[in-house]
Amino acid sequence: MGAPTTPAATGTPPRPIPGVPPAHRALTRPRRRLVAAAAALVALAAVGAGSLLDLRTPAPKPADAPADEFSAGRAYQDVQVIAARPHVAGSPANEQVRAHLEQQLRGLGLETEVQDTLAPEAGQLSGAAGGATVARVRNVVARLPGTDSTGRVFLVSHYDSVQTGPGGNDDAAGTSTILEVARALTTGPRPRNDIVFVLTDAEEACLCGAAAFAASHPLAADGGVVLNLEARGSTGPVIMFETSRNNAKLVDIFGRAAPHPVGTSFAVEIYRALPNDTDFTAFLDEKFVGLNSAYIDGGAIYHTPLDTPAAMDRGSLQQHGDNALGLAREFGGTDLTDLRSGHDATYFPVPGGLVRYPGWLTVPLALLAVALVAALGWLTRRSGRTSTGRLAAGFALALVPIVAAPVAAQLLWLAITTIRPGYAELLDPYRPIWYRLAVLALATAIVFTWYALTRRRIGPAALAVGGLAWLAVLGVLLAVAVPGGAYLTTVPALAGALGGLVALRTRQTGPWPVVAVTAAAAVGVVILLPTVVLLFPALGMAMGGVAALVAVLLGLVALPVVDLLHPQAGGQRGLLALRARRLAVLPAGAAAVAAVVLAGVGLAVDRFDAAHPAPTHLMYAMDAGTGQARWLSHESDPQPWTDGYVDGVTDVGDDFPGLGDGELRAGPAQSANLPAPKLEVVADATAGGERTLRLRLTPQRAARLATLHVDTSTATVLRADVAGRSVPVEPRDGKWGFGLVFHAPPAEGVEVTLTVRPIAGQVALRAMDASDGLDALPGFRPRPPAVGVVGSHSSEMLAVARTYPL
Repeated sequence: MGAPTTPAATGTPPRPIPGVPPAHRALTRPRRRLVAAAAALVALAAVGAGSLLDLRTPAPKPADAPADEFSAGRAYQDVQVIAARPHVAGSPANEQVRAHLEQQLRGLGLETEVQDTLAPEAGQLSGAAGGATVARVRNVVARLPGTDSTGRVFLVSHYDSVQTGPGGNDDAAGTSTILEVARALTTGPRPRNDIVFVLTDAEEACLCGAAAFAASHPLAADGGVVLNLEARGSTGPVIMFETSRNNAKLVDIFGRAAPHPVGTSFAVEIYRALPNDTDFTAFLDEKFVGLNSAYIDGGAIYHTPLDTPAAMDRGSLQQHGDNALGLAREFGGTDLTDLRSGHDATYFPVPGGLVRYPGWLTVPLALLAVALVAALGWLTRRSGRTSTGRLAAGFALALVPIVAAPVAAQLLWLAITTIRPGYAELLDPYRPIWYRLAVLALATAIVFTWYALTRRRIGPAALAVGGLAWLAVLGVLLAVAVPGGAYLTTVPALAGALGGLVALRTRQTGPWPVVAVTAAAAVGVVILLPTVVLLFPALGMAMGGVAALVAVLLGLVALPVVDLLHPQAGGQRGLLALRARRLAVLPAGAAAVAAVVLAGVGLAVDRFDAAHPAPTHLMYAMDAGTGQARWLSHESDPQPWTDGYVDGVTDVGDDFPGLGDGELRAGPAQSANLPAPKLEVVADATAGGERTLRLRLTPQRAARLATLHVDTSTATVLRADVAGRSVPVEPRDGKWGFGLVFHAPPAEGVEVTLTVRPIAGQVALRAMDASDGLDALPGFRPRPPAVGVVGSHSSEMLAVARTYPL
């Protein structure tokens, strides 16, 4: 048999596509495409590795590190004391933690006090489901006086934990960091400015400790700089994720003073749009400026019994401390009289530091990106590499992977949670790396498949310009709607357009076109790859589609490099065309197989067991007046263990308004011998159609919180105060239209004064208190080893309520 006859073998030229010379349909035409592709990919891999290595946490320093340095080894000793057991606000365990903090700070020679006060103003921050929030708080406050103070620097963290876990990371990490920073500062020269260490109470309940300090403590009267330290996981880099408004000067100081500056203006924009709060929220007014930092990976243990000291990554603790100490020293020596800039900065991490530029450049840069991409499109058409129709088609088709990848990622997670429904109760799986890689492989498969299917008809140049055009358009949209996030698309679009223009203006067969487009792709890698990595823990796998979208944007920036993996663009026919199509399918097929394999490995590896238990939620609620009790759970698809307690869905708002509105799973429970909170009338007076009731609400057992609600069909509440301090009167929907929630109620009870306009002869009030722990209840069956407790403020809650007609 003879050799097959092909256009190349017979010398027949490739069939041209009308209007576009076959040899000029890509931005680059290297003679040795595989060599160029290998070199470009190696360069991008090196850039990507450098970007990711820069996100690593530092090695923890031992307990014998120099005295003027932060030591994770020393700080961890305090973590072990603080997080020895759960210590919810108002509990004896929290009293012990507070005593330890006082002892440590006083031992450093610092002026130390306990701010013991009521914090009704916190209700405006917490948005408690049961009504206006009040708490008794005991903040530990210490001061290191400055030598010539121009203001105060506040280092803030909360020392209380949730009821379901000891808070080894949240927030023993922040609290121990502040103790170690205080020790390091006291070993050297005193700073110019006052440094105030604020360890707040009742953050988990209602942010009440921070609210009380910011609103009423004398040291907070003149404001200052706030550095809040948090944790929402167990590992990962410490991210500066929130700032006060007009942050350009603050960000500049952060970039040069923090030894490991990781933070993005995009994260700040996201957090400002979310309903989440930390203690930092209490300081967001005209008196204070500041920065909020946390490490957030390993979120599966957040607020659970697994949040122990042993679960902590001490590298994350070291980074927390290095940054906090560096910033405390810098702000401690800076003139604090003018730290507001009039604008926010745009900033993001790069290897070796933090890039930052004024926020007012956001719109001009976005418009410049559009102009440069338009110029690239014009020059590409003028040079004969594409046509106007193909440019339009390239732009339209580039939307396909932008939409398809996030949708596919969400469908992948839906399939995974169908197989493993317990994931729905977790912020993230225990071992999420396999699922994260699966999402990235899926996004890669979609980009490669889309490119292989469209490249031959539309042409590489048109697709590359179309992809950059979408980045430029998104940059403009972000510049208007989310200015701090515009850099994510604007800067890669600028780099891609410049790289394309250089490639078109240089000798096409030399190395410089490949160098130009590879350098442009490298800019995209530096900006977008860390963003993808940080988005996964920030948003969780339930929103993995966002990370998939950013991964696609990175793929669009790198399209000229991706094109090097394909045969030279032209009008191949016959066996050459078939071979080209087969080669084009290989990367897409490999990525698709990888996505399936990685997801399967995740399901095989990340099984629920005793060390990684399936999260479950269960509460017990009893009406002491009727003796009826029930089990309650907010699991929408109950785990098998929970299913043994609950069956149908019910709304408990009328019976237990302190639990908030909404439907819960419920099931019958045996009545326990538990007393309801006592409600006594101290005084009762009527004048001018208004009735004033002075009441004392006293829990009859060790309670974490107590609530009081008024049936608004019997009276309209006009005014209310707790312990002589006014609280907001904001009507709620439902039967119990007014409510108070009191966290950490004292044993002697709390006095409440209500001024009402009676509607019926009697005013009906519903009192409830809640403690934690279900083990002693009749009918409770302990969880098996592989069944855990979900991180929720109502997990393991035991509520007792009673109606009092007055």
